[in-house]
Amino acid sequence: MALDVPYRSIPDMFLQRVAATPDKNAFAHPTPDDSGMTWLSWSQVAQRTKAIAAGLYSLGIGNEDRVTILSGTRIEWVLADLGVMCAGGATTTVYPTTEPEGATYIVGDSGSKVLIAENPDQAGKITGTESLTLTHVVLIDGVPDPAAAVPQLTLADLEARGAEVLAAEPGLVERIATSIEPEHLATLIYTSGTTGRPKGVELLHRGWCWEAVAQADLNIMNPDDLQYLWLPLSHSFGKTLLCGIIHVGLPTFVDGRVDRLVDMLSLVRPTLMCAAPRIFEKVYNKAVTTARDGAGAKAKIFGWAVDVGKRKVALEQAGDPVPGGLKLRYAIAEKLVFSKLQARLGGHIRVLVSGSAPLSKDIAEFFAAANLPICEGYGLTEASAANFVNRPGRIKIGTVGQALGDLECRIDADGEILLRGVPVMRGYHNLPAETAEVFTDDGFFRTGDIGMVDDDGYLTVTDRKKDLVKTSGGKYIAPSHIEGLFKATCPYTSQAVVIGQARNYCTMLITIDPDAIAGWAAGGSLADKPYADVVASAELHDLVEGYVDELNGKLNRWETIKKFTILTRDLTIEDGEMTPSLKIKRRVVEDNFAAEIDRMYAGQLAEI
Repeated sequence: MALDVPYRSIPDMFLQRVAATPDKNAFAHPTPDDSGMTWLSWSQVAQRTKAIAAGLYSLGIGNEDRVTILSGTRIEWVLADLGVMCAGGATTTVYPTTEPEGATYIVGDSGSKVLIAENPDQAGKITGTESLTLTHVVLIDGVPDPAAAVPQLTLADLEARGAEVLAAEPGLVERIATSIEPEHLATLIYTSGTTGRPKGVELLHRGWCWEAVAQADLNIMNPDDLQYLWLPLSHSFGKTLLCGIIHVGLPTFVDGRVDRLVDMLSLVRPTLMCAAPRIFEKVYNKAVTTARDGAGAKAKIFGWAVDVGKRKVALEQAGDPVPGGLKLRYAIAEKLVFSKLQARLGGHIRVLVSGSAPLSKDIAEFFAAANLPICEGYGLTEASAANFVNRPGRIKIGTVGQALGDLECRIDADGEILLRGVPVMRGYHNLPAETAEVFTDDGFFRTGDIGMVDDDGYLTVTDRKKDLVKTSGGKYIAPSHIEGLFKATCPYTSQAVVIGQARNYCTMLITIDPDAIAGWAAGGSLADKPYADVVASAELHDLVEGYVDELNGKLNRWETIKKFTILTRDLTIEDGEMTPSLKIKRRVVEDNFAAEIDRMYAGQLAEI
């Protein structure tokens, strides 16, 4: 049955939300001293949004005209995005970590007329403006440069202009909203990609409205929840959440400062938070290493609690009843151990959602054991981000859940996941040949991921099709599976990258989490040593080697890791080794650490 979507566009959905609950809390942002939250009601959001929209309209923005937002996640991002669409325009997103060359390319390729930048430094990334279509630059923070090649004004200036326009035509935004069709472009998101130039993904109003309605049926977003939204709004995961927020009327705290996440969680105390797996990995690492580095009794109690929790989870996953004795032991485990982990996340979490990259099954089991079950999901920018997800109370750990709404899924002969439905993109911007390549003759989108669907409709994603490694012995290996196992096995890990393509055995590059390793180092001869000394030490090598041996005991013979290298630094977005959504760019990693990889394959080759 087709999903009933009662909206023509995001502006239509937004205006309906404002009319329905004008005085309810919509979005909050931190106070200047981080001591509290400042809330905006839906009517207050509408007032600022309409002023921004009218201001952009006065700058010449109309239907499908692109406006680039180059900023971190903050309340102004939300207001600017809504303002762009309420002016009839389409938002082009750029991560604030993007280098000048990449940012300039996106602004130019999208044909953006206006750039909304977080500050003068971000605006300064856009070079060669004489060849671009930019007419204005809007600064969220900072002072405009009167000598800038492209005229600059502040966001406050833009809102003031808009207020004047609205004084003359109060119904302007409502009039524009009626002209926006479901097939109009709403967003242009450039895939960060693992190789080559990013491609602009054209996402339409109909797809985002579909996402909003489909999410409401999951029991993940409820109007009486409180969401902590820190995800990059430049990414499709963050964007699709915004759509769900508007449809449901979900109060949401917006703050993209990841370094303040732990502190702000205790202040905000959300019931819902969505994150990339790296956040859950860091929480896991901290919990496990703190317990292991503590006194013997503390470590034993922690281990006992996790064992009790996992036994309870295993029964629940199998659909079997939990005996009374186990329930009693679990209640003790929760009071002694798990309540502390719950408190670290604010103490009120009802739902956690993981997306954008694979989550280790072992780490998912750990969180479920701690009564913090994670609803893992799956989706692609090309399909508006949210495509499959586990529902609260119906989680199958190790899967990414069931399809949203009426989305169609088919598994191709080679195992590739194919998707068809309303949220799938119109195409890649100005790339008709590349667009044609990713669609089947009957309109299914080729995701590039390998997976399987069980009898209950739950999807398991095994790896990226292009990331599968084929050894010189002809065996196929799924790197992300091995990497996920290792992250759960070794709680000191930050990143792990399996190498093995056309090689006769597998190796692994490993980076160490500075926070997790600090406690371990403090207890011996490495105390107070710099991070570089710790990761280069024989003691750490021996520690990690034990975990690699433990990993190998869980793998097929041809998958085992014969050699490993601990890198002297973590992988970074700035060095091009990770995308802003924290996916590993394998080719870049292999290029940047070619010398380390070559050393692992030098001399006598190991047998598979």
